[in-house]
Amino acid sequence: MQDYEAIPLPDREKYPVEEMLQRADDYYQFIKRRHSVRHFSTEAVPRQVIESCIMAAGTAPSGANHQPWHFVCVGDAELKRKIRIAAEHEEEEFYGGRAGESWLEDLDKLGTDANKPFLETAPWLIAIFLQRSGTDGLGKKQKNYYMSESVGIATGFLLNALHNAGLATLTHTPNPMKFLNEILERPNTERPYILLVVGHAAEEATVPAKAMNKKPLAEISSFVD
Repeated sequence: MQDYEAIPLPDREKYPVEEMLQRADDYYQFIKRRHSVRHFSTEAVPRQVIESCIMAAGTAPSGANHQPWHFVCVGDAELKRKIRIAAEHEEEEFYGGRAGESWLEDLDKLGTDANKPFLETAPWLIAIFLQRSGTDGLGKKQKNYYMSESVGIATGFLLNALHNAGLATLTHTPNPMKFLNEILERPNTERPYILLVVGHAAEEATVPAKAMNKKPLAEISSFVD
């Protein structure tokens, strides 16, 4: 325990019960307005906005505080084009039969296919990488823990931050995504986790009616009081 050092809790929030209830409901009303969008405008989004949202994602908890994530933010048109070509190649295989009949039937209800123009239209693509290992402050290799859980939480923080900034998002996961390592020159110790599409929703944007159906509280939770 020689390396352990504790400091007093630097931040603390405590609200009266009525305010807690109000804040909890206000947040629910806010976050339920986030939708996965597949129609983006070409309107620019300042890099500083993306940077602040990435910083928010970086505050997420992680196994042993190793923070096993890396976010590659792509605004370059040529790179976005390369990513689209590679992603659509994988998607053609996926929709061509790799996914299986039942999966394709479910996707058909959402109106998706192998064509992914939003990968070029949206001003930003954020490739989120999971780091299998990293280095400590002295440059020594260190093992990472609970990597999927940690990166998943950080991704949730990022989605919330982007929504709070008034931006639309789409979590895109072509399978496999190894092409992202090659195009973005990331090491083999990193695994592509999610390709996040970010920007403003196009004026003509639509969402699948089916996607609006969220399970009720009684179906997604149990309470043992």
